[in-house]
Amino acid sequence: MNAPTILHGYFRSSASFRVRIALNLKRIAYEDAFHHLRRGEQREPHYLELNHQGLVPTLEIDGQILVQSLSILDYLDETRPDPPLLPAAPAARARVRGLAQIVACDIHPIDNLRVLNYLRKTLLQPEDAVRNWYNLWIADGFGAIEAMLARSPETGRFCHGDNVTMADICLVPQVINARNFDLDMTPFPTLQRISNAALALPAFDRAIPSNQKDFE
Repeated sequence: MNAPTILHGYFRSSASFRVRIALNLKRIAYEDAFHHLRRGEQREPHYLELNHQGLVPTLEIDGQILVQSLSILDYLDETRPDPPLLPAAPAARARVRGLAQIVACDIHPIDNLRVLNYLRKTLLQPEDAVRNWYNLWIADGFGAIEAMLARSPETGRFCHGDNVTMADICLVPQVINARNFDLDMTPFPTLQRISNAALALPAFDRAIPSNQKDFE
């Protein structure tokens, strides 16, 4: 009997959100293992043995232990290619990866919980300052993505054409996070349109934080 696929995550984690979307799109059944980041459960010894960074997500699948959401998305696409998360042409694949990485590599790392807690607890910044930091860097990244999408003929219903790609999987969680922090989304109409189209799909809707068992 094959071992179950287990996703170690947290409902608020946008990186975990990405992997939930991909698993749903690929129709991969999985079990949840929750680690409450605000309580520090990701730093408990038994989890650090699984993921030495003490971060989520971690995916146990096919006898493998996978970390880092973009790496996990690549693995899922290479081992379960239907539906594809990347287009076929090399230039198109590079465009999709570039859009995804603006979110996953430039926006998210400086706005994640570790950074926000450092601002709050070590640098003793008030909550207004933390919110301003968060929204500054999201707006900066979103401005670039909006320009790239609005001006490109390759943009369709979604970030690249009319099929969901890795770019949409990264974009939607960040849009939801931005709304939670009351970022003014008016300057980003293309991002809002694409995010709304994606959230109308069951695979995205099932993955949203409020639909997770550990939501609070």
